[in-house]
Amino acid sequence: MTDPAAKVLPPDELVRRLGRPRANRVVFTNGVFDVLHRGHVDYLARAKALGDVLVVAVNTDASARRLGKGPGRPINTQDDRAYVLAGLESVDYVTWFDEDTPRELIARLLPDVLVKGGDYTRDTIAGADEVEAAGGRVETIPLVPGRSTTGIVQRIRQGGTDG
Repeated sequence: MTDPAAKVLPPDELVRRLGRPRANRVVFTNGVFDVLHRGHVDYLARAKALGDVLVVAVNTDASARRLGKGPGRPINTQDDRAYVLAGLESVDYVTWFDEDTPRELIARLLPDVLVKGGDYTRDTIAGADEVEAAGGRVETIPLVPGRSTTGIVQRIRQGGTDG
């Protein structure tokens, strides 16, 4: 069994290991992944099916706070979020980015497939232009209805367990 911590790499090391040229089809996605839930697991398994190696980039704590997800967010630290994601079978590597979007990291890595959830459109996906210009493709994956971290946090704060 692989230690999840071994799958968490600084951005420079990730690019060194997986940058072009490469033999494997690299799939890249990103997000906060604050409280891991069924929707995340489904999404990541479907993303992995699009290639050979799945990279997940998490927003640093500062980057996540700038997204305006709500008070006290993120709930889990960047290190904890990365470790939990690395523990998933579908995830090959986890890294992080401190900017508002991962565009710079995507432009350096140039994944073969850039993936976001169905709440995004091609025009709102950071790094889409760079990936397509390098011959890669951009995909969206439908979200699992009714599954979101924001919804879970709201239910917890209200003392409920609906859903």
